[in-house]
Amino acid sequence: MNRTALIVGFTGAVALRLVERLLADEWTIVGLCRQPPATSPSPRITFLQADLLDPPDCARALSRGPSVSHVFYSARAKHGEMGTESIPENVAMLAATLDAVIPTARALAHVHLVEGGKWYGMHLGPFATPAREDDPRPETPNFYHGQEDLLQERQRGQRWTWSASRPNILCDFVPGRARNLTSVLGAYAAVLNELGMPLHFPGNAARWNALMELTDATLLANAINFIATDPQAANQAFNVTNGDVFRWNRMWPRLAAHFGMRPGDVLPMSLAEFMRDKDPVWQRVVRRCGLLPSRLDDIAAWAFGDFVFRLDYDIMSSTTRLRQAGFHEALDSEAMFLHQLGQYRDARILP
Repeated sequence: MNRTALIVGFTGAVALRLVERLLADEWTIVGLCRQPPATSPSPRITFLQADLLDPPDCARALSRGPSVSHVFYSARAKHGEMGTESIPENVAMLAATLDAVIPTARALAHVHLVEGGKWYGMHLGPFATPAREDDPRPETPNFYHGQEDLLQERQRGQRWTWSASRPNILCDFVPGRARNLTSVLGAYAAVLNELGMPLHFPGNAARWNALMELTDATLLANAINFIATDPQAANQAFNVTNGDVFRWNRMWPRLAAHFGMRPGDVLPMSLAEFMRDKDPVWQRVVRRCGLLPSRLDDIAAWAFGDFVFRLDYDIMSSTTRLRQAGFHEALDSEAMFLHQLGQYRDARILP
């Protein structure tokens, strides 16, 4: 079956592994983004440039591309760690995409929307766990809600179907992307080690003891591919995580052992503040370990680390619906961290 995917947000965190998976299954891919890469990694990928906040520009761009069978939407107006992303802008961007695609894509079969754990208000405070896809929405509005409402509204009476995935704290080996918990942990450990300090835990005691979950980017890509193509998954939303949960009080000593460090204390801090003047320390690490030249802030987004380590309550969602639909892939989160940290080490980005 010939399948052509439109990936909206091609340069974002989700797209890299999704592209790899779709290419392996011989899809044709159209990448839509504000600033397309200068070169294409595959002859089966073409790029379209458009500003999704400019509907006429979006329509013109998509009119120049091939007709698509599937849309994978993972764009967002901007990141806001505390959930402050603009609802009108993010909904308008999805609307512009659908307005441009639906009238011209005669073979359109499916539209998939990538959401996240903030759908449940996990960034706002304690929430019902394990979170289920049919849980009541939090009282505070979220752009994921508006986008999903829009998608369902546009799909009514149509031949194509919709779906959504809800990953939580996406982790990957992504050189050049600082907003990644794996590189945050690796850079944090390297700086503390260079200063002769043990691996202190930067959150509070509640976070140290609470349950946590993560989503590996490759697992997410495999799940999205399944959700968007299996009839049993049509017209539903799915939580997508590694399938395990952990507590930092068990994970942290194992990470310290991996870094060759002593586990430190539970020492609440602002990583953004602590790391503000640590680039000279990082430069010593780079020289001593023969790493590729880099700035510390290019390796780790400390505000994102602060967001993750301030969540001092259980973060856990049910993946039962996804298993019942037929997707059974799972991953041990500790093994994920060690594998990705090894990739960073092999690439001479982290020691």
